[in-house]
Amino acid sequence: MLSNAVVLAAVLCLVVLSPFAAGIRTGPGRITANGDGGRNEFSKLGPFMEAPEYRNGKECASSSANRESFDPSLVHIAMTLDSEYLRGSLAAVHSVLRHASCPENVFFHFIAAEFDSASPRVLSQLVRSTFPSLSFKVYIFREDTVINLISTSIRQALENPLNYARNYLGDILDRSVDRVIYLDSDVIVVDDITKLWNTTLTGTRVIGAPEYCQANFTQYFTSNFWSDPALPGQISGRTPCYFNTGVMVMDMVRWREGNYREKLEKWMQLQKKKRIYDLGSLPPFLLVFGGNVEAIDHRWNQHGLGGDNLRGSCRSLHPGPVSLLHWSGKGKPWVRLDEKRGCPLDHLWEPYDLYNKHKIERAKDQSLVGFASLSELADDSSFL
Repeated sequence: MLSNAVVLAAVLCLVVLSPFAAGIRTGPGRITANGDGGRNEFSKLGPFMEAPEYRNGKECASSSANRESFDPSLVHIAMTLDSEYLRGSLAAVHSVLRHASCPENVFFHFIAAEFDSASPRVLSQLVRSTFPSLSFKVYIFREDTVINLISTSIRQALENPLNYARNYLGDILDRSVDRVIYLDSDVIVVDDITKLWNTTLTGTRVIGAPEYCQANFTQYFTSNFWSDPALPGQISGRTPCYFNTGVMVMDMVRWREGNYREKLEKWMQLQKKKRIYDLGSLPPFLLVFGGNVEAIDHRWNQHGLGGDNLRGSCRSLHPGPVSLLHWSGKGKPWVRLDEKRGCPLDHLWEPYDLYNKHKIERAKDQSLVGFASLSELADDSSFL
């Protein structure tokens, strides 16, 4: 059930300093330290409604008063945060909270680009205004860390440095975070995220993800890779399957101990010298982890809903139950819905959208100031 009461809570985000990211602090009532308080930049990101308040049930383990990242009762989720996909990110957060059995125990780690058109500080304040009591931390990703390793892809969006932030989570996140769920910004969770969090990574496995072994693994690499006398041998002895990196359970202790960031970078460096794949950040993950991934039920990544990477055509769900919808591919639901060419499944995303220009305009017509009411949001939030 949705609550009509909204309680403002001050949650202080910790500072994290590393060669790859710097943390910033947020707090209610403070936009930025810039001359105009960042309000012009803030308003350009669009009107977002304040989300309903989601509270823990009695069965939930209580977290500490400050709900800091090292609290063992927390579920840690890492996502990127940028102006282009902001609407998707906020909808994803909303969906997680709405369906979580213990929403107050979910802690978000947002990675924002250093040179985004909207500053990371303003993005963090927009998150705060939309989710007043959310536990989260924003990290500023230093794009120069990876910019020289990125090669051209079949779609320019795949070349965005922020797509590679997942490679650096072991360096970016606080060392007290020993496990995290990584989610892309174009997903909607329609099940209790705790179920995914409780995935056991058996043996020495570092990541877990839904695998698709029926996919043709060879198509993700060019003839330069398969014709090389040495490269195919580096995955011999394994039976690699395709998996989508937009949904992963990650053991950050094993990640750091195994130097997996360096292993991914080695393949990216080779790609710059000898083009061995055409996609963006996915192929290095397939090469490093393929054949050694903890298989998670397919319900946790119903991917490809954005269509292919060139046309963005409409697609239907895979057979089976659904816990997470993923609009990977070119087409994004907020773009298609705004252009009134939404695919059938895009309407499953819509109830979680906290941006609604029409409601804001209607509120202004009625001489109302600020965000649309929570009751209007509740009327639209009927899916599951």
